[in-house]
Amino acid sequence: MLHYLPVEAYTSQDWFDREQRQIFSTTWRYAGLMEDISEPGQYMSVQAGLNSIFIVMGRDRRIRAFHNICRHRGTQLIRAVGKTQKALTCPYHDWTYDLEGNLISVPEEDREFNGIDKSCLGLKPASVDIWKSMLFVHPDPDVGSIMDWFGEIDDQIGPHIPEDLPEYEEGQSSYEIKANWKIVVENYIDVYHLAHLHSGTLQMYDHAKAEYGFVGPHYLFWEPPVAEYAENQSQKLPAPRVIPEDQVGAWVPMLFPGIGIGAAEDGWNIFIIEPLAPDLTRVVNRSRVANASAWEFSKQAMRSSGFWANFGLEGKYKKDDATSEDDPMASGDFTAEDIYACEQQQKSLSSPHYEVGPAAKGEAPVLEHQKIILKWLEE
Repeated sequence: MLHYLPVEAYTSQDWFDREQRQIFSTTWRYAGLMEDISEPGQYMSVQAGLNSIFIVMGRDRRIRAFHNICRHRGTQLIRAVGKTQKALTCPYHDWTYDLEGNLISVPEEDREFNGIDKSCLGLKPASVDIWKSMLFVHPDPDVGSIMDWFGEIDDQIGPHIPEDLPEYEEGQSSYEIKANWKIVVENYIDVYHLAHLHSGTLQMYDHAKAEYGFVGPHYLFWEPPVAEYAENQSQKLPAPRVIPEDQVGAWVPMLFPGIGIGAAEDGWNIFIIEPLAPDLTRVVNRSRVANASAWEFSKQAMRSSGFWANFGLEGKYKKDDATSEDDPMASGDFTAEDIYACEQQQKSLSSPHYEVGPAAKGEAPVLEHQKIILKWLEE
């Protein structure tokens, strides 16, 4: 079982540009959670491959998406996230559009242009849709429903109903990994590494009994809790349960391209991968938890504390082997372990002695993902 992608796929600007053009510019891209756009005039922008797209709620409370391009000279109208606006004005020459994308005002219109037909100069539309409480955009205004993209896996990524779970705002995070985006994805879907890199941080689940595979370009994964964690589990969960008691395990799919979901008995999380450069990736994390009071969370934490004190979570390396006080491999934080592994792998790619070895059975998803990348680039 040999790898399909050459080293250049992880280091070359040409590869990166092709992926931006042929993958991220032609697929649905995560933009935010449905709560982010809840009132008329609220807006947010997202980079979808080569396309800057923004979402805005109109006066009719309908959510629309437009390419972030003024129809005069192409200046971007919207920066990142905004509160309520009554209109959208280009900062360059003050061309103004209403919340439905219509051009409504051109400064000095008669003197500078001798009159123009504003009705044919509205913002170019894109597509926007909601799936599992997440907002997605697509550059093509006629792409259809997002269920055409996620429909086959809609009922295979866990019993969670994220729309019914409030966001845990303190759980929001964004960080950069000095590695190619595909290395980050491959780490996420590498079953072989779970029992090794995370031997001290994810031992509450039985990796040997994991069930995984692909449906189209989307990777699906589920694994059960180990017996010690499964027995009387409701007393051991760190937070209140969010799924029925007869449902247990961790559902951790990676949806193409780069949309990770981490869902377990007590929470639902997203792990969004954003390519920034051939050797740089941003990850955005957001979480949903039980719709329960702070007191219920406190009671559950106290109830489970005894189990976790004995069960233990610790880093792969002991404190005596740590290189420093903040050594990620001694932190007991599985995310820090993953970041460290991805960055160390990326560093080795520039060595003239680098040569990839055979893939383990648990790395079969990595090879399948590489084949999917090649297919999209060939098409």
